[in-house]
Amino acid sequence: MIVDGRVLREDFVPSEVVHRHDEVTHLSETLEPLLYGDRPETAFLFGPTGVGKTCIARYTLEQLREQRPDVRTAYINCWQEYTRFRVLYRVLEATEREIDVHRSTPKDELFQRLVRTDDQPVVVILDEVDQLEETEALYDLHRLRHVSLVLIANREEELFAQFDDRVRSRLRAGTRVQFDRYGTGELVAILAERASQGLEPEVVTDSQLRAIADAAAGDARVGIGVLRSAARRATRQGLESITDEVVTAAIPDARTAIRRKTVEGLIKHQRVLYDVIDDAEEIEPGDLYEEYERRVDDPKTTRTLRNYLTKMIHYDLIEAVGQKRGRTYRVLESGVRENDSG
Repeated sequence: MIVDGRVLREDFVPSEVVHRHDEVTHLSETLEPLLYGDRPETAFLFGPTGVGKTCIARYTLEQLREQRPDVRTAYINCWQEYTRFRVLYRVLEATEREIDVHRSTPKDELFQRLVRTDDQPVVVILDEVDQLEETEALYDLHRLRHVSLVLIANREEELFAQFDDRVRSRLRAGTRVQFDRYGTGELVAILAERASQGLEPEVVTDSQLRAIADAAAGDARVGIGVLRSAARRATRQGLESITDEVVTAAIPDARTAIRRKTVEGLIKHQRVLYDVIDDAEEIEPGDLYEEYERRVDDPKTTRTLRNYLTKMIHYDLIEAVGQKRGRTYRVLESGVRENDSG
């Protein structure tokens, strides 16, 4: 039933995008100076999870490189690569200058190597940039005239709140590209395109795609996950097409799989916070921080912990109940808030 599993992955970059033409145009216009040897402004892509920010960034860069193949690109997920060393190293990798770099190599040496890569322009996509624990990496990259930045985050105010004044002043003037939740019709079109490329013909109906889109509530990541789960389930059952019953069963399956993958991707300190909340079922911030500090040897600052919690809320792992002093945190078992279900 599945003829091309790559197409059913959330990180697949299609040859043509659906329902994000304005955003592609905006980002393309921002990066256009690269075609003439100039440096573009920093581009910010803001919006909730599952709205195509990463896909559009990578798609637009691929289109750019068709016009100027000598542009190097580095895609860095700051959820995993959250230190200055790792960011600089990944950019060096993109320029093929990382030879003989070791963990003991001073970070200033990495920066000096990048200074010497100015023979070709480099575009660096920093995904989940609000996860950076050492924002000095942004200052480093902004100082390099041959490096251009595309920064992806959920919300502008939360991102800039964690920058120091030096970084904030340099990046404030960048171009903003805002992404909103997909409408049901838009998500149906995206799923139909994935199905046409990734599945055998006519194995899923339009009404089933709409049911999947309704369940995904504007999150393409969830919608694609449900479609993939349904196709796999139908294949295991020996069916020639996806049934309504299979779609119904695939919805919680896909949410569970996405949730498990996201939890497994949490870094050490985020995972400790998550586990404390999960163990307690519901917990106040003061008690959460106290138990977190009891479980780790090198606790992060309260500001960093708040950033971690905000990120887990964006990814529907936890929810904050109440306001300020009365606030508590609890795990979102279903992976979707009640007010998102309609």
